[in-house]
Amino acid sequence: MIHCHNLTLGYDRHPVIHHFEAKISSGQMLAIVGGNGTGKSTLLKAIMGQLKPLEGSVDYPGINIKAIAYLPQIAQLDRSFPITVQEMVSSGLWLRTGAFRSLRTLFTRQSVKEVLKKTGLQGFEQRTLQALSGGQLQRVLFARMLLQNADLILLDEPFTGVDHATTQHLLTILHDLNCQGKTILAVLHDPALVKEHFPQTLLLQRGPEPCCQAVIGQSEWVLDHYLMKKADIQLPLPDETAQVCQQTSAAYVISEPVTEGNTPEQQTQEVKNA
Repeated sequence: MIHCHNLTLGYDRHPVIHHFEAKISSGQMLAIVGGNGTGKSTLLKAIMGQLKPLEGSVDYPGINIKAIAYLPQIAQLDRSFPITVQEMVSSGLWLRTGAFRSLRTLFTRQSVKEVLKKTGLQGFEQRTLQALSGGQLQRVLFARMLLQNADLILLDEPFTGVDHATTQHLLTILHDLNCQGKTILAVLHDPALVKEHFPQTLLLQRGPEPCCQAVIGQSEWVLDHYLMKKADIQLPLPDETAQVCQQTSAAYVISEPVTEGNTPEQQTQEVKNA
């Protein structure tokens, strides 16, 4: 379980996410969607522990922070760093072996060989990151993630700039991990891909008020009733122009299911008045 309680995230008191409240059950395969500036990547960084909340907290009882794997956007990586594919993938074992212990043991070599095979990277072991395509680099990140054997997997736009065949291959890996009980949260932009592969969706929006509005539930329900119908109320704000956090009450979160005679609009009103 991941519990975001009254969570405000941002920089210098300029919030990107405003008093956000949500509970995400273990074992979910959840997509995070929303317009630019709604805090999708920021939320992942807070869950990972890379960003300290301005207010509120992120808790994951039963999950050790060492059991969290985070895949950043490819654009954030320094590909000029002189490291080979094998060395990059092997770094996924650092939390278990330590950064300065030998990565040349039989166990390590066999483990790296297995994940390279699973991600289709046989023969790429000695290539540098600079020599890889976007799809190949994403495979490297997935291979490193597999070595971590994490209980919670966070992915920030994992399929951006990746060809269709590689995307389908990596999605198969994610489904396999989810079937093993792993919790997967991914920032995504393709509604069709979300509907097909991610049963649950968290939609972050900025409404007419400065506070974040959130919708969480079955992907088809969230995307059909909110992402498409309410796109006109999204007002993306760059971090540096977001309003300073003044509110003390939690923003509301709309959640499914929509029962017969209870439309999404009615349910929104019920939650707001709760």
